[in-house]
Amino acid sequence: MKQSWWALLAQLGLLAVWTCIWQVQGCGPGPGYGIRPRPRKLTAMHYKQFVPNFSENNLGASGRAEGKITRNSERFNELVCNYNPDIVFKDEENTNADRFMTKRCKDCLNRLAIAVMNQWPGVHLRVTEAWDEDGHHPTGSLHYEGRAVDITTDDRKTEKYGLLAQLAVEAGFDWVHYESKYHVHCSVKADHSVAVEKGGCFPGWAQVTVAGGGQKTLSSLAPGDRIMTLSGTGHIVFSQVLLFLHRNQESRASLLALETEDGQRVALTPHHLIFLSPSDKLHHSEYQALFSSRAKKGDYVLIHTAGAGVRPSRIISVSVEESVGVYAPLTEDGTLFVDGVLASSYALMEDHRLAHWAFGPLRLLYSVTQLLWGETKEEQESTENKTTCTKPTLPGSTLVLHKAGIYVNNDIPIKQDNLSAALRTDIKEYHSLQRQTSDVHWGLSLRYRRQMGKHSLYALANRRSLVN
Repeated sequence: MKQSWWALLAQLGLLAVWTCIWQVQGCGPGPGYGIRPRPRKLTAMHYKQFVPNFSENNLGASGRAEGKITRNSERFNELVCNYNPDIVFKDEENTNADRFMTKRCKDCLNRLAIAVMNQWPGVHLRVTEAWDEDGHHPTGSLHYEGRAVDITTDDRKTEKYGLLAQLAVEAGFDWVHYESKYHVHCSVKADHSVAVEKGGCFPGWAQVTVAGGGQKTLSSLAPGDRIMTLSGTGHIVFSQVLLFLHRNQESRASLLALETEDGQRVALTPHHLIFLSPSDKLHHSEYQALFSSRAKKGDYVLIHTAGAGVRPSRIISVSVEESVGVYAPLTEDGTLFVDGVLASSYALMEDHRLAHWAFGPLRLLYSVTQLLWGETKEEQESTENKTTCTKPTLPGSTLVLHKAGIYVNNDIPIKQDNLSAALRTDIKEYHSLQRQTSDVHWGLSLRYRRQMGKHSLYALANRRSLVN
């Protein structure tokens, strides 16, 4: 159905109002625009702890080493030099080697530098080791590729290093290890890694529950489908899929597979958000949306129960696997049950509420679109079915077309040969009007109904000729 000019103006007006509200909110106190973010309570990492709970070269962490980079190798061009004035580089070799790193490592390090200054005013991040060209690390070390750094604070107060390690996790490093009392080790995936480029997704063979109780794979899901989600009020609802944040049936990705004590098994990329809790005593509203890479054996996820509710289930194993095909559906409620386990629609940003708020304009636009263009898909399908299966010819009569050119009027079969010439003409005109009506705006349908009223009166006048 074509959009009318006033509907288009209404859309533009709503977008303008939303923009004004955004700017007005930005005038309030606090950094940035919109809702002021709530301060997050950070828990310092323990000595010798590493996040995620895998070895550094695991696909769920920073991934495999790809070979040493030297100044004479072609891959040296992949490294960038970090001249951030807020970072102190030790550079004891006086070669600027500690400033060379991959782009992803540089981005994470710059974010961490800002976090350190916010956490401890007047204190700066210090890098003691980055790219190693002198062979000071064991074979296979990511330092040889510029994908790893060893960090401290410039005041060298060791009591801060546990919290520094947690800040590094928040900054986006793929693997953080509080490996020494004198420094924290951090590393990242290779820049061309599929997991880095594609963000957070699910495999195509993962299943969701659609309205009506059936199951559907993500690869066969389409925008407009209604799938099981958990609303903001904590109720199980069927929410529409607005769009796919990512959908590529040929992409390869490394996935984390979480298996629960109740038999559920969900696979997702390390930077996709899933609702976790260290205890089964918490209410489902208190579960935190965290990167799946943080999930470990003994944590709890939320699963759907047969009684249309949610309950916790303990994770009994975490494994890594590879899959082809990645999908990330966005629902109206921002959540979805994948293979029975509750997950977020969002990834990369470890703040579900902020990510959901950021997609507010899209949900508003979708709601307005549904409101302005009245007929739903269900109504259209119902109308099409009625037009196809039973073709009532004249309003006010029960003349119905059946096979072999036979009409039935008030359950009395009548051959087409017995119809009067005038009535045959009316029938043809009516069918022609029906076909035209399906292609015009709904507002014009009233005119056609008035015209059909005339045919109804004419049909009643000819009922006796039909019976005879």
